[in-house]
Amino acid sequence: MTDTTANQDNSHDLYAVRLQKLENLCKEDRNPFLANCAQTHTSAEAIKLYQEGSADEDQPRVAIAGRITVFRVMGKASFIKIQDRDGPIQCYVTRDELPEGEYNTYFKKLDLGDIIGVEGRLFKTKTGEITVRAECYTLVSKALRPLPEKWAGLTDDDKIYRQRYLDLIVNAESRQRFRQRSQIIKEMRKYLWERDFTEVETPMLQSVAGGAAARPFITHSNALDCQFYMRIALELYLKRMLVAGEDRVFEIGRVFRNEGLSRRHNPEFTMLELYQAYTDFRGMMELTQGLIQHVAKTVIGSLEIARPDGVVINLDGEWREAKYKDLIIEATGDAEWFTHDRGTKLEKARALNIEVNGELEDYEITNNVFEKIIEPTLIQPTFVTHIPRELCPLAKITQDDETTIDVFELCINGQEIAPAYSEQNDPIIQRKMFADQVGEEQQDMDTDFLNALEHGMPPAGGMGLGIDRLIILLTGAESIRDTILFPSLKPLNPSES
Repeated sequence: MTDTTANQDNSHDLYAVRLQKLENLCKEDRNPFLANCAQTHTSAEAIKLYQEGSADEDQPRVAIAGRITVFRVMGKASFIKIQDRDGPIQCYVTRDELPEGEYNTYFKKLDLGDIIGVEGRLFKTKTGEITVRAECYTLVSKALRPLPEKWAGLTDDDKIYRQRYLDLIVNAESRQRFRQRSQIIKEMRKYLWERDFTEVETPMLQSVAGGAAARPFITHSNALDCQFYMRIALELYLKRMLVAGEDRVFEIGRVFRNEGLSRRHNPEFTMLELYQAYTDFRGMMELTQGLIQHVAKTVIGSLEIARPDGVVINLDGEWREAKYKDLIIEATGDAEWFTHDRGTKLEKARALNIEVNGELEDYEITNNVFEKIIEPTLIQPTFVTHIPRELCPLAKITQDDETTIDVFELCINGQEIAPAYSEQNDPIIQRKMFADQVGEEQQDMDTDFLNALEHGMPPAGGMGLGIDRLIILLTGAESIRDTILFPSLKPLNPSES
């Protein structure tokens, strides 16, 4: 018996061998790339059809199709496993079941990675594995390059991200994570639809980069002969929908920020943003908690999420609420922190071993303290409320503290998952907050949005949720790149391809 699962690599010689096999098939008028293939069931559907206690001849007949991932030749018979979207299923192929000469001349020359169709009845082997007894097979797509070695899998990070298709073929954990990603987004939509939210689509190309303080990607429209920005947020167009009378709107879409890459950042990522009229940031607390709990229960099956290091994050019950200022005072041990001048704060931040750029504004120094020594400790769900007004010009100012805004940042697992606001709907104050905003990455003045506000926008709460970060939390992924099918990578030189 030979097992070809352990005899594969990416060498040029193997590629040449497979090219020769392809040429031979074409010379013999055997089409190695069929236009279609009958498939009555997926692997999982076929396995469920097996009838315990019935004779082999009474078992269902199925037609399945997939990629060969295991190939064990045993003289006149072979066991193979083919993998489709649901996973693997075993097939038993014998010389006597196939037309004369087919088994030795063609079937045994198939390779790992080839995509085939198999028809036959189900049976159970002596080891208890439900298997298809092949009555016929069809090669539908010849694989010219070999798969990664089965038992080692695909472990090189660069190849995993550049050749995600191979990662999904050989790594079951990756397949499961991206299936869960799809289910998570589906359940988000379901949750919001059941609460009468309307899903809308807003422009990805925008004339003003607004809705967040971030560096945009810039492009040019030849037809309009003007500059556009890839959107950095969904916010300002969704608020226009509130002005239009759509009281509950949401969008799930890609946003683009021309900034760094890290475990938590990718230049393009997926956001959920939603806006609801006649509520505020506290209404968003209830909605956000309910949404995340619903997704965790329906997709993951639990409100307790175990991290790889054994720490358990509990999404059940009431979530903690803490004011930003209180957390800063607690972390610095300085009850007078917010009365100090910029220079004193800079000195005290550095005494806490925080690397702080000396050019930062007062509020930016404070936010460095939050991001570097507080946020990483917020493992259990925490609503951090009433952040400094300078951090966001789009929220309502807190009535009893004009230095803060009615905002929460939901932090879980040491990172921000979702910010939410009581949305600013006073066009005079909004215009002034835009004009007063300081910092290196000042938002542009979106005069059309301000004009819209002047037509009247109802009081509203809004929330943005980073879907990729939520998936990191729920699936235990190590990096945002593990949650994005095709993350941003520097192109290889032609010689490296």
